[in-house]
Amino acid sequence: MKVAVVILNWNGKDFLQRFLPSVYYSVSESDFSVDVVVADNGSTDESLKAFNTVKESLTNAEGVTLKWLQLEKNWGFAKGYNLAFKRLKEEGDNSDLYVLLNSDIETPDGWLTPLVNFMQANPAASICQPKILSYSHHEKVLRGEEKQDLFEYAGAAGGFIDRFGFPFCRGRILSHLEEDNGQYDTPIRCFWASGACMMVRSSVYHNLGGLDDNFFAHMEEIDFCWRSALMGGEIWCVPSSKVYHVGGGTLPNNSPRKLYLNYRNNLLMLYKNLPERGKGGKIFLRKCLDGLSAVCYFFQGNFKLVSAVFKAHRDYKKMKREALVSPRSNSYLTERVYGTAPFSIVKKFFTGKKKFSALSF
Repeated sequence: MKVAVVILNWNGKDFLQRFLPSVYYSVSESDFSVDVVVADNGSTDESLKAFNTVKESLTNAEGVTLKWLQLEKNWGFAKGYNLAFKRLKEEGDNSDLYVLLNSDIETPDGWLTPLVNFMQANPAASICQPKILSYSHHEKVLRGEEKQDLFEYAGAAGGFIDRFGFPFCRGRILSHLEEDNGQYDTPIRCFWASGACMMVRSSVYHNLGGLDDNFFAHMEEIDFCWRSALMGGEIWCVPSSKVYHVGGGTLPNNSPRKLYLNYRNNLLMLYKNLPERGKGGKIFLRKCLDGLSAVCYFFQGNFKLVSAVFKAHRDYKKMKREALVSPRSNSYLTERVYGTAPFSIVKKFFTGKKKFSALSF
């Protein structure tokens, strides 16, 4: 069994200095070989210098290699990973499993083994993720300022999606994050796994054509998981593994660019993956909900976010002409994919159901 852990870096020298040693040492006692690869998306800071400094400071670990893979420019999250895995394959990499790992994640000892063991024991699983906790909150726990860890926004303990395409998580409903009290410590089959830390079979990654280049960043992992599920693959969260994520390392949550990508890519994802029957109506309703959010931004005086919503809809209209509808197995010609909720998560949230345990579907 061989695993390639690929960290896609862009101007993240500080994160490399802080977290790369934890990644390297945390997989050093695994019963399988691991390649830790930093794929650099054309950084303009001193990322390479930081990488070399870290590499020189590390004590060699048996069964673990650390490499630098240079890409010529910032291709974004989706195409950056696609090019990285393509290059690794061309260079003779024969990894059975890939891990997409954000550069702003701290990995504790032994985090990788439960994921590998789960994939080995469950051949129907195509993708899985660990439990993802907040790094900044964890630091407060270590200092005694907080009692419990907090789930992190990007993935928490497994992702789901509502009838209008709004994603939510076990441990995170919209903006509400739960404390980790062990309530979600059982493995669960879900709809999507977080791209912040996602394990996927290498054969699945290449058979699906990787992430969708057109997404650039945001929602690409949900689209990828949806496409995998449509072909019969299962997506799981394995909470016996956990990592700590800083979050917002590239774009802050209130960024118009981030909002634009989320709104545009969500519509593209729905267009690609919803069954034909009823697709137009669902996308129209989603557009209406986006419009309502733009009205809210307007009355808040945040005109940049209003503009981001309308630009997202404009560009979706252009991009859908060339978007490829996802292939699907016969069982998913009309059925909902596992992990899709028949309700509106926004409505549930504003009627007081802000915890995953309060939902039933």
